[in-house]
Amino acid sequence: MAEPYKLRPLSASKLSVPATDSKITCNPVIDLASTIGDEGKALYIWRANDQLVSKHTENGQKAEAVKWKEDGTHSRFHTWQFVAVGWSDGVVRLVGLESSKAVHHIPVCNTPGAKINIIAWSRNVTDKTSTDHDTPSKPRPEDIIPHAKDLPHELTFLEIDTALPKISPLPVSGGSGYESSSSSQGSQSPTQTDQTDNISDDVFVFSTTASIEFVFRPIEPENANAVHVMIAGTTDGGIHITICDSFAIGNFKYSPQSSISTSAERFQLCGHGSHPLISSHVLLFKAEGGDAKSFHLVPLDLTFVHYSPVNLLLLASKMTTMQNLLRYLKQAQSHMTIEWKSTRELPARFLNAVREDLEKMDRGPITIVQALYHTVLTGHVFAPLKEWLVDSLAERGHKRWEKAVVTGLENLRALVHENFIPALERCGIILSRLLGIARFHDSQESIGFTAAQITKLMDIVSCLTVVAHKIQLIVMDELEHFNVFSAWLRLEIDKLASSALSDELTEKEATMDTGKVLAYIQKYLETSPLSLYFDAVTTQDYTNDEKLAEAGTSLLDILDKQLKNQEAGKPHMKALPNVGFLVNYLTSRTDAVFRAIAEAEKRTVRFGQGIELSTGQKIWKHEMYMCSASKDGSKALTFTAFVSEDDKTKVHLFQTDIAIVNGISDVPKTAGCGIQLPTGLTVIDLKFLDDEGLLLLCKSKDAPAYRLLHVAYQSALFPYSEYKNGQPLKVIDIKAESNNRNDGPGSVPGFMGIPTTGRKAHRALEFAKLENFVPVGMDVQKASTLRGDIPGRVCLLGQEGAEYRVYALPQDWELGLAELTLDP
Repeated sequence: MAEPYKLRPLSASKLSVPATDSKITCNPVIDLASTIGDEGKALYIWRANDQLVSKHTENGQKAEAVKWKEDGTHSRFHTWQFVAVGWSDGVVRLVGLESSKAVHHIPVCNTPGAKINIIAWSRNVTDKTSTDHDTPSKPRPEDIIPHAKDLPHELTFLEIDTALPKISPLPVSGGSGYESSSSSQGSQSPTQTDQTDNISDDVFVFSTTASIEFVFRPIEPENANAVHVMIAGTTDGGIHITICDSFAIGNFKYSPQSSISTSAERFQLCGHGSHPLISSHVLLFKAEGGDAKSFHLVPLDLTFVHYSPVNLLLLASKMTTMQNLLRYLKQAQSHMTIEWKSTRELPARFLNAVREDLEKMDRGPITIVQALYHTVLTGHVFAPLKEWLVDSLAERGHKRWEKAVVTGLENLRALVHENFIPALERCGIILSRLLGIARFHDSQESIGFTAAQITKLMDIVSCLTVVAHKIQLIVMDELEHFNVFSAWLRLEIDKLASSALSDELTEKEATMDTGKVLAYIQKYLETSPLSLYFDAVTTQDYTNDEKLAEAGTSLLDILDKQLKNQEAGKPHMKALPNVGFLVNYLTSRTDAVFRAIAEAEKRTVRFGQGIELSTGQKIWKHEMYMCSASKDGSKALTFTAFVSEDDKTKVHLFQTDIAIVNGISDVPKTAGCGIQLPTGLTVIDLKFLDDEGLLLLCKSKDAPAYRLLHVAYQSALFPYSEYKNGQPLKVIDIKAESNNRNDGPGSVPGFMGIPTTGRKAHRALEFAKLENFVPVGMDVQKASTLRGDIPGRVCLLGQEGAEYRVYALPQDWELGLAELTLDP
């Protein structure tokens, strides 16, 4: 008898922080693994040879569920990797390898105290028809026009914003010279609410080029016919569906009706199966607090994946990008406000130091503007002003004043020019695309939004663009005037501090542009025109202006009229020109449109008829996997494997056949069988590898102590028979004799109709170099070529979660594998 096949070790790593829950999750396309450590308070990502890649924490929250994106988001030049982490605050956060912080926050739980117990992430093909039907004898379009295999398709996904300069990173911290955060006067408006929290939430997401490229990923035409769907299950019985990384469809609840369930019972999602070609997913539910002897398998029909009047990826990606741009605009607006405050606060404190003395003068009270104006025109300096310039302000104070104002204005100018306006331009491009889609489908099908709604959003973006350019002009004008005023102020300090005028001081005084000095004193010293755009507004002004903005008139025309009134000194709207008001208003109106789109997609989600699966014993471990039994995705085969807590030598297999017509699932038909493991083997863990193999990590009473069984679960050797609830399954013993014969002519077709004839029902594998290692769990991944050739892998987590080892799986299970030989 040939020696059993031994799996080749790829890597072995010791974890400096043990895994808390004895679970490990492998990256599908890179040799990375993730664990939860520090009693659930942190997510760790590891590389081979004991290397810690990153650690992620969330303000005292605990990580409860982890899932890598199935195949990454890949383009011609790059592959982005996401890992989704469900935290105890009910939020799923998406973390990328290229970013050290969460780039997306997805609230999942609706019920206070509910937890996230499972995250599933899969890829669905939205267009299953092939466009490459040209015969070799015909000239192909791509031979005439490069990359024009499907010209309408290419034009649909033509990205105009890629021709624009890339969005620049935002600063990590607040404005330079910003020494106080409590300078807002008057009632705090909604534009200022939680500003600090917003900065702390997203401050690192947009702070580096790599992070920005990670958030704003372009659509590649070759990936345009697929969409990634994430399903999160919660302990309150809810499931949350998200597409395209962060666009939320909504929350759903399902309560299976069966002979053992009651209306008061809540069912928690505990398993998920999907296939790229099949629009329907399959969910596995269990009763909360029950005996776990039965589970409910329920089809979930995502008919928006099967058919959507608009390309689903195009629509969802544009909405996701728009959401990210709004986050970016909010951050830019917060930084702009902080920079503006930094130009006003320190000078205000210096001016307050002399204002009271000027008001107590014997000749009568005068203001600081009057006193400085008098000095510029006459050269005479009032005594309180002289004392302030020489003793209080002096050279050191003047340098601080100059640095605060110049640095703040220059930073504000850069933020508007390099961050704010480019983001608004991209918003305009996206809204223009959405407007075209709305006009095209306006009278045909409901897509969740109308041309009028998008036109309103474009109107708000136009207002923000006008305000941004106004700010830019004022900043440049104030900076020019301040430089002249600062030079004059330094000249006066030097003149008053010296006993006699030097030639240098006389020359500076003669060449001084006193007109700009006077203009700055009058226009910018105590008040700034920028306060119209950045100062706090009262709640009443905010509410009144918001009502007027909702009236339906062109907001741009209203803004233009109000700005003219302000310049003429007439009464004007206080909130409308405010940057914070406009950003918040754009965000709220955009969210309303997105909610309507999500609601339109949510209406197409349907729960199919469920079935109850039971082993008659308390279930210890379970796994499920979906295959496609047809090339067009019209028939799904779902396999569910159970291991009972009282008998870990047996695996219960259920095969559920679901016909799908126009994205709607039919009544499921289920068959089942039991697999009795050879004597001496007990299951430690089980995972489905692919459409043909179920991997069982087993403990043996004989040497070697641990083995891996590859079970061809679609083999005709397994007698699947019609399953009826309450009836025991027919059990087949796995023995050496069963491997000596192949599947017979009556074998059922496997994946995509490939017959299983001639294939072994199971294979036995041993682990090389497994001495002094006790595995307690495993994860498996198929081979991948997205980031280099990565073989199929099985990752074993050691006892106490302090070590893991990775082994390569065979490329061909039919070559070089010996049959299982065990003593009876």
